[in-house]
Amino acid sequence: MTRQGDTTRLADLEARCAELEEHNRALAAQRDHYQWLAESSTDLISRHARDGTFLYASRAARDLLGYEPDELIGVSAYDLFHPADLADLLNKSPRVYYHDGFYQQTYRFRARDGHYVWFETTSRTRRDPQSGELLDILCVSRDVGRRIHAEANRERLARVVESTTEFVLFMDDDERLFYANQATRHLLQLPRTGGTAHLADAYVEGSLTDLRDIVLPAVARYGSWSGELEMRGPEGPVPVLSVVMAHSGPGSEPGHVSLLNRDIRLRQAAEEQARQHQAQIAHANRLATTGELASNIAHELNQPLGTIANYASGALLKLDAGQPAEALRLPLERIQAQVERLAERLRHIRSFVRKGQVRSRPVTLAEVVDAACRLCEWQYQQARVDLELVLADPLPRVVADPVAMEQVLVNLLLNALEASREQPRAGRVEIRAWRSGRREVTLTVNDRGPGVPLDQAESIFAPFHSSRAEGLGMGLAISRSLMEAMGGNLRLLSPDGSGGATFAATLLAEPSHADAMTRP
Repeated sequence: MTRQGDTTRLADLEARCAELEEHNRALAAQRDHYQWLAESSTDLISRHARDGTFLYASRAARDLLGYEPDELIGVSAYDLFHPADLADLLNKSPRVYYHDGFYQQTYRFRARDGHYVWFETTSRTRRDPQSGELLDILCVSRDVGRRIHAEANRERLARVVESTTEFVLFMDDDERLFYANQATRHLLQLPRTGGTAHLADAYVEGSLTDLRDIVLPAVARYGSWSGELEMRGPEGPVPVLSVVMAHSGPGSEPGHVSLLNRDIRLRQAAEEQARQHQAQIAHANRLATTGELASNIAHELNQPLGTIANYASGALLKLDAGQPAEALRLPLERIQAQVERLAERLRHIRSFVRKGQVRSRPVTLAEVVDAACRLCEWQYQQARVDLELVLADPLPRVVADPVAMEQVLVNLLLNALEASREQPRAGRVEIRAWRSGRREVTLTVNDRGPGVPLDQAESIFAPFHSSRAEGLGMGLAISRSLMEAMGGNLRLLSPDGSGGATFAATLLAEPSHADAMTRP
């Protein structure tokens, strides 16, 4: 009986030993598995004593810090902390030492080569279940330098966006404005926090329509759009130069866009003032030119007035001679014709000197050239210089302001006349015009004067540059500005060897029917 009981106990003991051995093998396999996981992880896994000494470090220490794992064993982690971050850690360390749980810290840790790496470490304390004494601290650390720098850059950018004077808006795909910087909140009178604003609260009706119909579809297709819009302001619409961009990159929500708006009221006011100054200068130049044309004006008035006087005297003589009223018809008709001619001349002169902005429209170039030539005709007759016109036929109509174009031609013709006076045999000024492109007409004024030196080819268009002692030096500068305002240009052509100077004015031609049919 005893022998049987011993046998049973022995069998139980062997079974328990086998079970314990199997359990130990399982534990060893589990330990090896966790060891393999720790060694394979890209995060640094470490175990520390209470004083921060490394008890274990995984192979990631080599990649993250440049240390071999064995080099860290026995080294206090506190000695490798950045001094600015160590004090913060020590102030919070009782939470690690005296509480069972997790603890997370972001700090700078010194690598082997001396530079610091931003670490984010999650720590877990391990304590004796009976006494509660701290046994060790398990840590998992990862390099978060790129994230820290990205967050710092985002924070700096956020401060810049918040403090800029431009109006910055972020909008979702429901047209809800989920961010507005300080300048925008002030403009739209929005609260700093709370409240809901939409796109319709920020832009006037016309711009809102453009945003929905043109801008947002373009942003969805191309990623960005820029142009001028109008925002709502407490005192009325505010013109802005807007840049609208789709949000892109990791974490961006589909349909979210940024709207960056720059207030251009001052720029528009300056441009308007510049336009007014340009108009005033051009007007002053026309008045000065009219002074130069005074003899022509006197001639224009004197001839019809003399004719009227002659016909009036003839009519009076017929009355004195007792002729019938029917005999007065012819002189009265001639008087009426001369009065109409005089009125037309006066209207022409008045329109030339009037003050106004450049308003381009399709005009017949030959009519403008003829009007300019008639204004300068008397001076050319007095100087015995011929005006020769060579205009291609047919010429398309050009897009120009007739008065401005006439002013340009008068300036060029008077300059050509002045240059011709200096040359004994310069008895001709030639005006040519031809179609120089599908939508371009070029007109040239050529004289036989001394020409323009090559080193002055561009400076002659500068304000107050004049080769004449009595000249203002504004004619060519204003002429070029007027040509550019009409969508054309004015330039001095290179000498061709025949002497003199040739100025070329290029204008846009009126679109033909074929152009309109093929326009995209």
